[in-house]
Amino acid sequence: MEIIFATNNENKTREIRNILGSSFRLLSLNDLNIGEEIPEDGSTLESNALHKARYIFKKFNRSVFADDTGLEIDILNGLPGVKSARFAGENKNSDANIDKVLLLMGKSENRNARFRTVIALIFEGRESVFEGVVEGRIINERRGSDGFGYDPVFIPDGESRTFAEMTLEEKNRISHRARAFEKLRSFLDNINRTACMENVI
Repeated sequence: MEIIFATNNENKTREIRNILGSSFRLLSLNDLNIGEEIPEDGSTLESNALHKARYIFKKFNRSVFADDTGLEIDILNGLPGVKSARFAGENKNSDANIDKVLLLMGKSENRNARFRTVIALIFEGRESVFEGVVEGRIINERRGSDGFGYDPVFIPDGESRTFAEMTLEEKNRISHRARAFEKLRSFLDNINRTACMENVI
């Protein structure tokens, strides 16, 4: 099955190819030579993901999914949330975003936070939404060199390492994105099985 992932982020594409496996031919916007930035001006993760998926579906009329992810920090009343990628400015600088988060949190003892990913799928014109959440905490200094975004300062519950200290395979077993995309994969696998049964009949 061929499906478009509405992103130019190669880090995300690499993660999702690893999660979805060989049953799907995943095409990123880079694969389609689409360099334009799809606006993300929605007030929620859900609205942003749906907007991106609808934009690409309208352009190509092919099955597509899009995601949006936010880091929600309790002491900051859910910030940076939907503005996570641009928290410190429109240039999406991860280091600047982390610096701003750590500055705003200061020495607060409440470090509770969560990553939340929402996926919007348009398959044969029908829309579906999937969500994945991982709870954890923000530490006050960067650790690790893998991952991207806020990974160097986020430790998921039950772990002693940040996402940036884990291998891609380790992260994909527990991450918010992995949990959302496992739901997507199950949905698509079911479609595949149904199509195979219909072909046999």
